[in-house]
Amino acid sequence: MKFAVIVFPGSNCDLDMLWAVKEILGAEAEYVPHTARSLDGFDGVLIPGGFSYGDYLRCGAIARFSEIIQEVIRFAEEGKPVFGTCNGFQILTEAGLLPGALLRNDSLHFVCKTTTLNVVNNQTMFTTAYEKDEQIRIPVAHGEGRYYCDEATLKSLQENNQIVFTYAQENPNGSVENIAGIINEKGNVLGMMPHPERAVEELLGSADGLRFFKSIVENYRKAGVQV
Repeated sequence: MKFAVIVFPGSNCDLDMLWAVKEILGAEAEYVPHTARSLDGFDGVLIPGGFSYGDYLRCGAIARFSEIIQEVIRFAEEGKPVFGTCNGFQILTEAGLLPGALLRNDSLHFVCKTTTLNVVNNQTMFTTAYEKDEQIRIPVAHGEGRYYCDEATLKSLQENNQIVFTYAQENPNGSVENIAGIINEKGNVLGMMPHPERAVEELLGSADGLRFFKSIVENYRKAGVQV
């Protein structure tokens, strides 16, 4: 399986992402610049964290208009896996691939710490290596990570089992219903504020994030795709 790690001006977690999937997981992965117009040859898309375009206007608002995003949208519409963490999550909501928005943390401060998450839905292509309701330790690092949606959207997320991760203990940003990560209705686009790519080795304090990426590869293999 070959992953595309999308790089925008201001991305700063692209190296972490590439290291996690290429060096630790052992999958193929390459950087793809925001100016690229094709994702031919790739099986999955990873949108890393950072401050794309300096987070001007609104986090992810400018990145959403990058040339590569139209290709990411096409990629997602074909049912292929797309994952965005932190700024990547913000970009996915701005692009309309995920519902809701990410607002300024309710503390108005940047938060950088390891959080405990509940695995609410372990039946997605990203989470089958976890147990349902398992608690995992994944770090966060953001100033605008408060997930928000209206009541109708929240009801839809709950009814369709689209809430994948919630904060198990302290809610670090004030997200509605402690939401840390959601998936689209089709089940192939997932966004979350915590960084699983920063939790792939015990040396880093947790290896709980490695199973996230293993889930993607294993489910692609089960689908009969050469990995």
